[in-house]
Amino acid sequence: MEPGYTMEDIAPIAVLMDELRSEDVQLRLNAIHSIPTIALALGPDRARDELVPFLQDSVDDEDEVLLALAKELGRNFEDYIGGKQFAHVLLGPLENLSAVEETLVRDKAAESIAKIAEVLSTPQIEEFYIPLLKRLSQGEWFTSRTSSAALYPPVYTKVSWSIQEDLRKGFAALGADDTPMVRRAAAKWLGPFVKNLSKQHVLSDGLPIYRRLQSDDQDSVRLLTVEDLIVIAKQLTPPEVKEQLLKQIRHSIADKSWRVRYMAATHFNELAEAVGTELVREELIGQYVQLLKDNEAEVRTAAAGQIPGFSKLLEKEVILARIVPCVRDLSHDASQHVRAALANHISGLAPLLGRDATIEHLLPLFLHLLKDEFPDVRLNVISKLETVNGVIDIELLSDSLLPAIIELAEDKSWRVRQAIIEYIPLLATQLGKPFFDEQLGNLCMSWLGDTVFSIRESATINLKKLTEVFGVDWAKVQIVPKVMGMGQHPNYLYRMTTVQAITTIAPSLNLAIVQAEIIGPLLQLAEDPIPNIRFNVAKSLEVLATTYGNTTEGREFVRKSIVPVLEQQKTDSDADVRYFAARALQKASADMLG
Repeated sequence: MEPGYTMEDIAPIAVLMDELRSEDVQLRLNAIHSIPTIALALGPDRARDELVPFLQDSVDDEDEVLLALAKELGRNFEDYIGGKQFAHVLLGPLENLSAVEETLVRDKAAESIAKIAEVLSTPQIEEFYIPLLKRLSQGEWFTSRTSSAALYPPVYTKVSWSIQEDLRKGFAALGADDTPMVRRAAAKWLGPFVKNLSKQHVLSDGLPIYRRLQSDDQDSVRLLTVEDLIVIAKQLTPPEVKEQLLKQIRHSIADKSWRVRYMAATHFNELAEAVGTELVREELIGQYVQLLKDNEAEVRTAAAGQIPGFSKLLEKEVILARIVPCVRDLSHDASQHVRAALANHISGLAPLLGRDATIEHLLPLFLHLLKDEFPDVRLNVISKLETVNGVIDIELLSDSLLPAIIELAEDKSWRVRQAIIEYIPLLATQLGKPFFDEQLGNLCMSWLGDTVFSIRESATINLKKLTEVFGVDWAKVQIVPKVMGMGQHPNYLYRMTTVQAITTIAPSLNLAIVQAEIIGPLLQLAEDPIPNIRFNVAKSLEVLATTYGNTTEGREFVRKSIVPVLEQQKTDSDADVRYFAARALQKASADMLG
């Protein structure tokens, strides 16, 4: 033992060393997660002089352990080694981690270095960070060069003009590297790097790097340049975009690789907004139509998702002439995924086209998609009909869409039935009571007897929402008698639905209706032979007691009608019934006292 150190001084680092040598990966992981605690025990000086060098030599381990180490060092670890002025000390172990084989570890190490860069002063960056960046950028193995691409953007604005020039040259070298993995990293980080450049340097340095990567022979590199294109376009004026980037825009959208075209389609709206209105009209409409008619279903799917956003940038006449014919073709697309994407976004065209054009061009497509054989297509149309409701009047909507909605209410896919249920309150608001009672009233009640529990549950929530839309008096006539009638059904599921419906709807009713119509049949179900129904009755009584027990009349109702039944259920033969009855009694008593 070295003189001057006690056993207590040596212990923390010794324990860490022992645990990191353990054969058990979990033990080594735990040791890495405990390094902040060990650093605290050692104090800042010893953490810098002993712990960090030890960690720097600990890179020969499982990827899982190295990933944990890279994370820990990026979590404000400089606080444990004496603060920001010593943060550069952490760059050593992270540099080693940036060169390992596993991509996840390298990415996390680069992320942690970038976090440390935020707290470094300019002298620290120039003395410690820039040499590290050069070593990684010129490393013999592609792994270190790949990691280095992420480290250029965080410090570019913090260094002197001459070093900025070196950084631009260094990044350009990564963009021309022999290894595709390095060029991929350069393409990924070019956008963030270009954001820091002045306009002059975007044109003189950023554009050549982008053009080289955009014409790369690897599609995995080219697809990453689509986002770079958007960043560069945002920093240029529309005439400059037209002069400098038009060729690249055309190439990306018409790329021979579907993956590049897919990326272009996915980011098309961002690109359209970045290049300016004039270029959208002159060039991008044609390019977008090209993507909507692409040979690959994945590209058409991505392009369909951009329809409303891109159409916002166009005049109504252009949408009708160029976009709507493509939409019509996509509604008959052979791929169900394309049709589903279209169904999800087609309603966004309605506010842009207005009432007459929506009725003429979109309504037939809605009806066609509502009859699609693929459930997701039908589901997506239904879930977005609200947008259309605001554009065309309800009579027309009900005449054209209601038959399709009623048909879907009995759809074989329960998710479609559920989507219809969730759409009903909105439809009810717009249809009004008489029309609703005539067309949809029986349909809403029929869902209470559905074979799928989720549908029965949604149906009870639906009735509650309808009560809130049409009022208590309507519910008393249209809902309550039908719900209570199901309580006499020989099938226990129907009786269970009655109890659950009461539990859900009761808070939206009033005490008079509960006393006159509900409590009698509900108390009969408290003696049902099925224990599940009996304990659900206890739950329902709890809701009634807590909802109505806050007035004098309500407390009297709870005391006379609810408490005696719950007292009786407390001695039930079934343990669950006894538990829920006791819980309900406790709540009811608290409310009565309150």
